[in-house]
Amino acid sequence: MAVPISPEELRAKRNSILKHQSQMESAPFLGNDERLFWQRSEDRNRGTARLYNSLGLASYEAMEAFVEYKPL
Repeated sequence: MAVPISPEELRAKRNSILKHQSQMESAPFLGNDERLFWQRSEDRNRGTARLYNSLGLASYEAMEAFVEYKPL
């Protein structure tokens, strides 16, 4: 499932991340990526929107993609 995100919703998402102290600490598996969590999140969401747009779908500021978890 993919959910389009408007510029206002993207700002609200960033502000929500910034309000949670647990999201401000470094993640255990960052690799070499030293960006803050909200920066990685915004870049990932904008990249997903660009990918969907390159497939010929509508253009959005950002897009959140979800997958359904199906236990084995």
